[in-house]
Amino acid sequence: MITVQNVSLRYGKRTLFEDVNIKFTPGNCYGVIGANGAGKSTFLKILSGEIDAQTGTVSISPGERLSVLKQNQFAFDEFPVLQTVIMGNERLYAIMQEKDALYAKTDFTDADGERAAELEAEFAEMNGWDAESDAASLLSGLGIQEDMHYSLMADLNGSEKVRVLLAQALFGNPDILLLDEPTNNLDVESSIWLENFLANFRNTVIVVSHDRHFLDQVCTHIVDIDFGKVRFYTGNYSFWYESSQLALKQRQDQNKRVEDKRKELEEFIRRFSANASKSKQATSRQKLLEKLTIDDIQPSSRKYPYVNFKPERDPGDQILMVENLSYTGEDGVKLFDNLSFSMQKGDKIFFFSRDGLAVTALFDILMGDRKADSGTFKWGVTITPSYFPNDTGRDKFFQTDLNLVDWLRQYSAEKDESFIRGFLGRMLFSGEESLKKATVLSGGEKVRCMLSKVMLSGANLLVMDEPTNHLDLESITSLNNGMIDFKGPILFTSHDHQFVQTVANRIIEISPAGHLDKLMSYDDYLTDERVKAQREALYQAVA
Repeated sequence: MITVQNVSLRYGKRTLFEDVNIKFTPGNCYGVIGANGAGKSTFLKILSGEIDAQTGTVSISPGERLSVLKQNQFAFDEFPVLQTVIMGNERLYAIMQEKDALYAKTDFTDADGERAAELEAEFAEMNGWDAESDAASLLSGLGIQEDMHYSLMADLNGSEKVRVLLAQALFGNPDILLLDEPTNNLDVESSIWLENFLANFRNTVIVVSHDRHFLDQVCTHIVDIDFGKVRFYTGNYSFWYESSQLALKQRQDQNKRVEDKRKELEEFIRRFSANASKSKQATSRQKLLEKLTIDDIQPSSRKYPYVNFKPERDPGDQILMVENLSYTGEDGVKLFDNLSFSMQKGDKIFFFSRDGLAVTALFDILMGDRKADSGTFKWGVTITPSYFPNDTGRDKFFQTDLNLVDWLRQYSAEKDESFIRGFLGRMLFSGEESLKKATVLSGGEKVRCMLSKVMLSGANLLVMDEPTNHLDLESITSLNNGMIDFKGPILFTSHDHQFVQTVANRIIEISPAGHLDKLMSYDDYLTDERVKAQREALYQAVA
């Protein structure tokens, strides 16, 4: 158990949180949420002891081990992958190092023998003989193949390093597990594996994530950093979101009778509790929700941007025709081959691949920013597409000293400053924020600016490459709703499971050996046994 008592943290005049009192107990998973800059990662650093709070204490039950997902991808470059994972259990690793040093001595003494015996006993008690196989199992579950287990960390790419560091945090059954954005850079299979791992984990988990589906699947409680306070709620993210929105609506409705409000909230709790069976932690969450009281539900101070895509004209029947499109990356690796599909009027197609570069390359080709090796594509004459590029593609739009008003004015038919400022205000750039230079924007601010550009385009087809990257939960929710409501066709990719599930009605998975094209939801695509077999065959052909 980890106990937080009277913890406060301030930076100058700004208070991140004050007088925090929480107990994190075994068997529960706590999702830490809050707007960008609210202090989520800072709170985890206080829990881990990496930084000190101004007041209060954080204490861990005696004898318990705390494990943290490391953020420095280069810290273990000189070590082999398997050894890096085992280093997650510092005491076990220290025993292994001391044992090896003793047995390597040429002048092995009786005292050395006694010490070695002590170490061997502790090693066996910690299941040390299973350490390598346990570490290998974690790596394989996270998509790090066996032929990489003895490679140096320096030889891995960024995504692979993140997975190894995640395996390191999970290794050795820690009593308390702190995870900051653990699903970043994970593919679909690895994310599902991690969900299952945490759902079956019997100790304490505290996690920061912007992935709503992940929070819903693994969390029994939500820890909300809001109003300068850290509040504790029973239930997963969806329950917190819906209940806080309901509480806010009722607070705004001053004419509604108190008893009516209470009945509405009680009915909401009953309905959500009945749906708890959809979660992997259904039994424990059902019991927790049954104990929930009306007073536990509080409104949120979160601000949600206004995302609404309005096409200037309806698309015709001819949308997009792609025939035998192939492309090889700059490193000589084939990304996709003989890709053919036609797009229909109501299609919202989710594209994905085990190599994320493949989808970006496809979108760049369709938008005229790259040239395919072979094949053709043709847009319908009524189609006016708008492209939201990924991180690398969008950065070039912000290499200018223009302030946000003048930056957005470039892409607006309406040049009046009051109109531009009003539009920026709806995207949470109000007052002096609208006069910030484009060069100093954060990742999330750049995304909101690019979404503004897309909205002002009046396009009747959207091409969206990872639009949820860098956004907080509130902005993701607004974008999610905006794309659901958009009446035109969409081509998109994202790592946000709930975003894909609620937007896409068609799935296309591309690979160097071919592609799969299915008219179904994302969840059905991942769980359908016939599709699973087809996917396996697709990647066996690649191998």
